[in-house]
Amino acid sequence: MDLLLIGGLSGSGKSVALAALEDSGYDAVSNLPVSQLAGLIEHLKTARVDRVAVVLDLKTGPGLPGLAAAMESARAQGWTVRYLHLDAKTDTLVKRFSETRRRHPFSDGQRTLTEAIEFERGLVADARSLGYTFDTSDLAAAALRAWIKDFISVDPSKLTLLFQSFGYKQGIPLDADLVFDVRCLPNPHYEPALAAQNGRDLAVIAYLGKLPEVERMYGDIYHFVASWLPDYARDNRNYLTVAIGCTGGQHRSVYLSERLAKAFGSRYQVLVRHRELT
Repeated sequence: MDLLLIGGLSGSGKSVALAALEDSGYDAVSNLPVSQLAGLIEHLKTARVDRVAVVLDLKTGPGLPGLAAAMESARAQGWTVRYLHLDAKTDTLVKRFSETRRRHPFSDGQRTLTEAIEFERGLVADARSLGYTFDTSDLAAAALRAWIKDFISVDPSKLTLLFQSFGYKQGIPLDADLVFDVRCLPNPHYEPALAAQNGRDLAVIAYLGKLPEVERMYGDIYHFVASWLPDYARDNRNYLTVAIGCTGGQHRSVYLSERLAKAFGSRYQVLVRHRELT
């Protein structure tokens, strides 16, 4: 029995995530107050469902203590419980609310939109520790749906190693646990024949694969992650996100993320995300 709880910031994509889960066979519940979660779990004892996704309303009591207690209660009853915390940069959220002309739930006439976003961020911040944080900044809805489906495809009882490429032009991902800066490596963008390609294309792979400094960077990242991964696993983590950034997130970071994912894939559950590739 799989119970997937979704929380986080208003405008961060919770509705999109819930729709993707519903499309994947989950029974969906939207905007459930945390205070009613225990009652829902009791109801599910007699309901003939085995996959349930719930978007939580974290703005009302009992907040984090109540959520943690309800999750432990569900686990005690045999449910596999995961918490997914959706986050996004403030400027991204401002843009989304401005485009949709929706009123932010904490825009009470005394707060600006930015102030309302930051106020809510403070209210829900502690819930991040209960599960996996997902940065939806600058993501198209289709990409978020794809990432959600990747998320539910892995065994939640095992540590999942996620390699994410990104471009520093768009900022560091909010959900990164480890960040490696590879901007010091030669950039294929300045090779006319390679500029329009990305790090998954054979020509770019061949170009970067023959450079000694790229090989050295790959080796350093590989050995660092391999050395510390057992310690992260002992810390009861379910996910470890390794973010690798170059200037535009198209060539070097993509190449290294793909290569590292293949290297670790034989021993761990591995996912790959490329934030800047469409």
